[in-house]
Amino acid sequence: MKKSSDISAVLKLILLVGLGIFLLPEKILAQKSEHYNSPLYAPKTYDPNQVGVSSGLPKQLQKVGIEQKLGEQLPLDAEFKDEDGKAVKLGDYFNQKKPVILALVYYECPMLCNEVLNGLTGSLKGISFDAGREFDVIAISFDARENDKPGLAKNKKESYLRRYGRPGAENGWHFLTGTQEQIDKVTQAVGFGLEFDEKTNQFAHAGGIEIVTPEGKLSRYLYGIDYSPKDIKFSLIDSAESKIGNPVEQLFLYCFHYDPASGKYGLAILRVMRLAAVATVIGIITMLLFFWRSNKRKAVNLK
Repeated sequence: MKKSSDISAVLKLILLVGLGIFLLPEKILAQKSEHYNSPLYAPKTYDPNQVGVSSGLPKQLQKVGIEQKLGEQLPLDAEFKDEDGKAVKLGDYFNQKKPVILALVYYECPMLCNEVLNGLTGSLKGISFDAGREFDVIAISFDARENDKPGLAKNKKESYLRRYGRPGAENGWHFLTGTQEQIDKVTQAVGFGLEFDEKTNQFAHAGGIEIVTPEGKLSRYLYGIDYSPKDIKFSLIDSAESKIGNPVEQLFLYCFHYDPASGKYGLAILRVMRLAAVATVIGIITMLLFFWRSNKRKAVNLK
């Protein structure tokens, strides 16, 4: 009798601990998240508007960076030319129940833009989703001069389709050019700051991609030139409102949290603990049912 009471007390304690973890407010284990206007610079607090205070940046870079505008609506009425020279609207690529990866680059960039597209392509090869089926990719040149260079966007598209190497991707990759007015609509909506340097005849700009919902709203920013396949996959599932991906992938997504400051997904410890608590409770209940049925069978056999 005493042994039974001890076991009952232990089980109650385990259940209480599991319930406590499940109900624990997420804010308790949340880490402080700071936002910075640009991922290019070391995270520090400064006010660039203060008179006499220098940020230590060259003049050309003071307006360069990415200001996150999560939830902002892209200008779907913005007009561009696709890689075949056909007039299109940005909205033509949305409302198709698929998220979109947006890359603001320019096609004759000597360095960074190619690294952005190379990094994106390499990461996309590491996920099971296919461009043109689960999502689309849109590259928009922010150099208005490239709007008057026939074949430039087409050659770029062909180059990256070969690099990506998946059938049917030609319907999911789009390389656009446009006038300065239309380009400005998109860069301002995205919060993409850039500056043209006449001395080098190049643009100073940040590296990164944006994940956009099927309705055209900015959902995620991923910084740099090297993107984790996990981050891209979770971002696409998030942005599609969990309409793509299998249940296991969506369960994994529950265990990770998007950090806007870093543009990455990190392990959400509290969520993992909650899942572990639920699994523990289910395991205990299953064990109790097993022993109850076993004892019941034994009692019947004894009769």
